[in-house]
Order: sequence, then C-alpha cells, then structure tokens
Amino acid sequence: MSPSMIGISLFVAMLLLMAIRVPIAVAMFVPGAAGYIALSGWDPLMAHLRGAVYGRVSVYDLSVIPLFMLMGAFAVNGGLSKALFDFANALLGRFKGGMAMAGILACAAFGAISGSTVATTATIAQVAYPEMRRIHYSGRLATAALATGGTMGVLLPPSVTLMVYAILTEQNITKTFLAAYVPAILAAVGYILAIAIYVRIKPQHAPEARAASGAEVMQAASGVWPIALIFVAVFGGIYGGIFTPTEGAAIGSTLTFVISLIKGQLTLAKAVESIRTAAVTSGMIFMIFIGADMINASLALSQLPNQLADTIAHANIAPVVVMAVIMLFYVILGCVMDEMSMILLTVPVIFPVIMGLDFFGLEASEKALWFGILILTVCAIGMIFPPVGLNVYIMNGLAKDVPMIETYKGVMVFLTWDFIRLALLILFPGITLWLVRLLN
Repeated sequence: MSPSMIGISLFVAMLLLMAIRVPIAVAMFVPGAAGYIALSGWDPLMAHLRGAVYGRVSVYDLSVIPLFMLMGAFAVNGGLSKALFDFANALLGRFKGGMAMAGILACAAFGAISGSTVATTATIAQVAYPEMRRIHYSGRLATAALATGGTMGVLLPPSVTLMVYAILTEQNITKTFLAAYVPAILAAVGYILAIAIYVRIKPQHAPEARAASGAEVMQAASGVWPIALIFVAVFGGIYGGIFTPTEGAAIGSTLTFVISLIKGQLTLAKAVESIRTAAVTSGMIFMIFIGADMINASLALSQLPNQLADTIAHANIAPVVVMAVIMLFYVILGCVMDEMSMILLTVPVIFPVIMGLDFFGLEASEKALWFGILILTVCAIGMIFPPVGLNVYIMNGLAKDVPMIETYKGVMVFLTWDFIRLALLILFPGITLWLVRLLN
C-alpha cells in the first residue's frame, strides 16, 4: 500500500472509531500509531513518543487553557449569569421578542467570560428558559434562541478553541482574539434581527413587549459591574500590552474567584467543583492534543498533506471556491465531531493548503487570522446544525417539554443568517481584520 493510501486509511479508521463512540483521543491515537508503524516501524514510533508527548504538554503557551477554563468554571458556579440576563432583559424587554434577544446578549457576554460554548448554553439556559416559558414564549423560539446564542462561546475570547488554533498555527493569541470580535458582534446583531423578523411573521411565538422602568434598568445594571470589571481588567490588560494572555488568564481566574466569594455565591463545595471541572476538561483537551499529534505525525510521514496542497495549488481553481468547499467540508465534519477535535485534526492538514493560495493579496499572518475565524464560525454553525448539533442536545436535556424537532425548526432561522454571515466573511476579509489592523 502506498504512503498516501495509508494516510487516507488512517483518516477513515479514525472516523469509524468515532462513529462507534470510541473516545476521541483514542480514536485519533490508535490509527496514528498503527500508521506510524506501517510507514516507519516500531522503534521509530517509540523514539517519537519519548519526546513528542512531553514536548506537547510542556508548552508554556498551553497553560492559558486551564487558567481560562478555571475562570469560566468560577463564573459558572459563582452565579454571574443571572445578573447578565436580567440586565439584557431590562434593556431589550421593550421590544417584542425582547427576552429571546436578551438571551442572545447574555450568552455573548457570558461567553466572553467563560470561553466555553457548552457552559454558556447550559448556564444561561437554566436562568432564561424557565422565565421565557413563564411569560408564554413558544418552546421553539425559546430553545432555538438559547441554543444559538450559546454558540458564540466558541468565537468570543477567551474561547479555548480559538486559543488552540492560535497555538497550532503559531499565531499571536492577542491578535487572534482581536480578529474574533467584529465577526462575533456581527453574529449577535444578526441573531437579534432574526428574532425581530421571526416574531413579526409568527407573533404567536412571543408575548407582547413590556418596557422596564428606569429604576429597573439601573437596578439590573448594578448587578453586572463584576463582569464588566473582570472583562476590562483581563482583556484591557492583554490588549494594552500590560501582561500576556497567560498572565491575563491567571488574573481573570483570581478576580472571578474573589468576586464570586464577595457575592456569597461560591461555597467551598462549588470552588472545589470548579477546580475539578477545569482540571478534568483541561486533561481531556491535552489528551486530544496527544492523539491529534500522533495521527498528524503519521499523516506527515505519508506526505498526504503536501500532496493535497500541491494538487489544489495546480488545479487552477479559484481560491475563493477552494475556501467555500473547505467550509462545506467543515460543516459536514461538524455533524460527527466536536470543534476541538476538528481543529486539532484538520488544521495541520488544511492550513498549508490555505497558506499556499492567494486570497485577495492578504499577507501570511492576516490570511492565518482570517482562516481561523472562518473555521471558528463554521464550528459555531456545527453546534446547532442538524442532525447532531451539540447545543440543541444540551437544550433538549434542559427543556424536556420541547421536542427536539421543534428546536431544529427554530434554529433554521438563525442558520440562514449564519450562512449569509459566513459568505460575507469569506468575500470580505476586512470584516475580520479591521480591528487587528486598527490596533496593530
């Protein structure tokens, strides 16, 4: 069997293992190790593993991941989510569908603290969903809005997936964070407009609006100062060059811990649970790293990535068409794989292809940032795309009174905007790069 066929076989074997629910790290590592033996031998595999595993987990830049995850865990268990939703609802309650819009904004704000899509969806939904149903929002609109809003956790800093992409492609984490903001704001604005249009077409899915009084708005605003303080201190310090992302993550974790204690929401049991959650999740991510490194090393030996890059470079296909096909590939892959695994597995293969093509005359660093945001955008789409949108399953677990098919019907409205937004980001890279260029 030729090396390239071995490389293809490794990829197929990995997908089959994932399909039968083998843990993702194992599903990557086993075919990768088998391929390495087939291509190079047992002794070279042992020599590779002696240095590769330590080399991966000892990278200083990776320490930013458990620190930001700890900050998110303290935020989840410290009761910071309800204040966000109450404030957003006070601002937007005057509009029909305002509470659904508030759910979108609360998800965006909480995602900017937790950095986790799953944590954002589950936390905000537990606060917002019962209230939405109490005032007679339809199950379809309530679950779809919260499932969709939660996807912004994958794009907004400190998204773990965003950090992993930056580390894999050796990009500046601060610039990668900056590149994510405008596309994320575009997503939030589009989702709010989608709700506004939807409730006018189907007014029975949302109750009549009720404007909050000035006193209610001020009271709600007083509850969000801790989140504002954390955000300004952490990201203001990072973007201002006062400290590195890793130092910012450590400061953010400390601030979130202290503020949660002051608010009286973080008990000893919740603090221990936060540390345990961050440790377990970080361990899972590092294991996926090791598995992805193994299969990527085998793919490199097979020369499959280089052959793929060379074939596409000489295929006389417009680069934008290549990008569109790659994005479609990610949407399909998102139906069977989580975003972290997609990034770790595919970026080492596809990134060289992208870097070898000319997109609108972009410099290499700008092209890398732009491509990263496109991948994260598609990952967010995959979180609600049928038939295996993870956020839809999370909402189904929390809203057992709403059939999953109803949620999928609701998310179609948001997916329409997602694909329009993806097309805009592909055709106009300046949307992604504007803030980076402004502050560079």
